[in-house]
Amino acid sequence: MANSIDREEYSAARVKALESLLIEKGIITAQTVDKVIAFFEKDMGPFNGAKIVAKAWVDPQFKARLLADTPAAIADMHFPRGMAGAEGENMRAVANTSQVHNLIVCTMCSCYPWPVLGLPPYWFKDPTFRARAIREPRKVLKEFGLDIPESVEVKVWDTSAQIRWFVLPERPEGTEGWTETQLAAIVTPESMQGAAKVVVPAETKTQGESE
Repeated sequence: MANSIDREEYSAARVKALESLLIEKGIITAQTVDKVIAFFEKDMGPFNGAKIVAKAWVDPQFKARLLADTPAAIADMHFPRGMAGAEGENMRAVANTSQVHNLIVCTMCSCYPWPVLGLPPYWFKDPTFRARAIREPRKVLKEFGLDIPESVEVKVWDTSAQIRWFVLPERPEGTEGWTETQLAAIVTPESMQGAAKVVVPAETKTQGESE
């Protein structure tokens, strides 16, 4: 989105200033901040979602369970505690295909499946994105660099406190025979939001073919 980098930098500066003030006032400690940051760096984040996507790509039975009962399928993966806790309640996955492309948005605020996607990016919380994604999703996706053919249906899913959606992107060509670890390495948060497709970098593709 336009000016998103400037807005991210502005928001980051405000957060840093607020953090410093709260620590100075004794409301929180630096250790508390470090603990929260470590939680999202090691336990909750898009690396979890990438593992889920990779497993769904190589295991048709898991994919079917994931789309039918997302929380139950995720529970089978033995992630750290908290996957079904705050911001992870009632998660649901929806799959992209050659006929359908899915995009998630929260029209009310910024509900987001934190356990599998991490913290929401600025543009996801932007009121302009929230409104336009519903009204003109193809145009919004094109601004993200994703030109969806008219022959492909675009579906927009309104994620909320009741259902937190995420996208199971299509597996890219040229990844046949790859391990789940290799596949997970190319899955991005944007692809699980529906704002991008999974792309195989040239050097990664060469590595996958050689192995």
